[in-house]
Amino acid sequence: MTARRFPSMQCYGNRQGHSGVVAYAVADDAIAVRFRSGETYVYTAASAGADVVATMQRLAKAGRGLSTYISQSVRDAYAGKMTL
Repeated sequence: MTARRFPSMQCYGNRQGHSGVVAYAVADDAIAVRFRSGETYVYTAASAGADVVATMQRLAKAGRGLSTYISQSVRDAYAGKMTL
């Protein structure tokens, strides 16, 4: 995975109240997602596809549907894990 700079993680809105996602950070062509487990995964246009990353970014900002989208559509298409 290529080194990438992300801004600070933003708290995920979790509007439905039961998400496995707790925080996220958006870069131009990527998104980092931190899960309840404490693990942070990076999804890039190269690993998951530009349209998928754009959808993930939109869902993250909306605070709803990101965990479901990842589990149903994205699965293991991450570029790598981040160590914080």
